[in-house]
Amino acid sequence: MMNKDYVMQTQGAYRIRDTRVSLDSVVYAFLNGQSPESILDSFPVLTLEQVYGAITYYLAHQEEIDAYLQRGEADFAALNRQLREKNSLLHQKLDAFRQHASAK
Repeated sequence: MMNKDYVMQTQGAYRIRDTRVSLDSVVYAFLNGQSPESILDSFPVLTLEQVYGAITYYLAHQEEIDAYLQRGEADFAALNRQLREKNSLLHQKLDAFRQHASAK
């Protein structure tokens, strides 16, 4: 039996080997109930074999990949909070500037 690696980890991210498609994208589509054929429609750069290989990899490493996805979601939420805070400060400064400019 020949062993094929469909997933690789590079720079802390999981990718479908020889593509720029993230494993995250395929896994989230799979978890949302999309069929492998439907996932293939969304990522035409992949082959059906690669989609099945990515899903198989996920199922074989589910605990590890779920933890990885949760870390990614937490990082995204933290970044989103930081951006909202910076945006809020920017709006406060802009409002102050407008009030100062209209008082002249």
